Amino acid sequence: MGYRDLREQIYNTIRKEEIFTWDCLYNEEYALAMVHSITSAERREIREATENLGKIFGATVKMIQSSSGNELLDELGIHPAAAEAVRLEILPDAVTLIGRFDFVRSPMGWKMIEFNSDTPGGIVEAYYLNGKVCDFFGVANPNANMEKDLTDAFHDIVARYAALGFNTSKIVFSALDWHTEDAGTAKYLLQQSKLKARFVALKELSVSDDSFFAVADGMKQDIDIWYRLHPLGLLAEDRDVDGYPTGEHVLSLVARRKLALINPPGALVAQTKALQALIWGLYEGGNFYTEEEREIIGTYMLPTYFENRFLGESDYVIKPVLGREGGGVTICDKHGAIVDRDREPEYWEQTMVYQKYQELEHAKLETLAGPCERRLLWGSFLINGKGSALLARAGGLITDDLAYFVPVALKE
Repeated sequence: MGYRDLREQIYNTIRKEEIFTWDCLYNEEYALAMVHSITSAERREIREATENLGKIFGATVKMIQSSSGNELLDELGIHPAAAEAVRLEILPDAVTLIGRFDFVRSPMGWKMIEFNSDTPGGIVEAYYLNGKVCDFFGVANPNANMEKDLTDAFHDIVARYAALGFNTSKIVFSALDWHTEDAGTAKYLLQQSKLKARFVALKELSVSDDSFFAVADGMKQDIDIWYRLHPLGLLAEDRDVDGYPTGEHVLSLVARRKLALINPPGALVAQTKALQALIWGLYEGGNFYTEEEREIIGTYMLPTYFENRFLGESDYVIKPVLGREGGGVTICDKHGAIVDRDREPEYWEQTMVYQKYQELEHAKLETLAGPCERRLLWGSFLINGKGSALLARAGGLITDDLAYFVPVALKE
């Protein structure tokens, strides 16, 4: 059986279940019909690294949340409209509910390059699709039975919000209804949450006075808890067609405990890549972290700075602090010459950080276009402080939204 027929056999069955339907994106192949293997030892290490880094990010975010004034938040790229909301400490032992660290497997071991803590993607792929493809090939799924992590996490945060005095009875999950991937992800999480909740398109949400609500069939329905696949950085800038700052209004409700968010607002502080520069600076300063934490930072993080300290010394990457999917990223050699750069227009106006370049590993793939070689990036989900499912994507030197999803199998 050729690759095309094999792929259709796999994904035609999966599409019929109507959970994952975006195996092709933008008329191009996205999800591959093959598996890439990882050993049990590698799986264990990346999970432990994920949990340990989550604790370090959590401790640093809590320090920022308790700081006086907004100068540090400004330096981290946090929009002023979100400043009060992100100070809310919701989860006592976790920096976010659903986050994803991105790792490179290098000759020096695993190296973390980004933390997607606010609105991470790849959830359906990791928790649902990976297992389906592994089952087809008769191989072990490294993410087996991890949907329970999602269910437990949602119940924990609702209970936490209730304990903090928030109203929690009216829950909605939302995303752009026309965006197949985003809407599918929100609906999948709604299903896995096992909460009494419903899906509402972003366009159906509105705000007035002390109320955040949905309008359906001409009826206003108030919302207590909002799972949003809509980044807080974008929400802070959202305006109505008449120019009214709706996003700022929503964030004021959050700050005043009139609306609960999932992920909680502090996730935005963990999301900014400027936090990696702050963590690295504190690590080099030698005062804030314990010896154990310093060892973790030195082992798994890359040198990251607010200014370019790599010129003439090593290759480096320039990244916008709140960019997404490789947007606004530039790779340079040690002389400052551009090796590769993102071609999309977004994110270039943001504050940039400079990170030591770590080459992504090469992976040989089977695709509809034939055999090829791409660069592999590993995602590792952090769910309510717990290391969870793996996600592998393969693209170019810069991993963008056109990168392939590569199913992962556990090598026995």
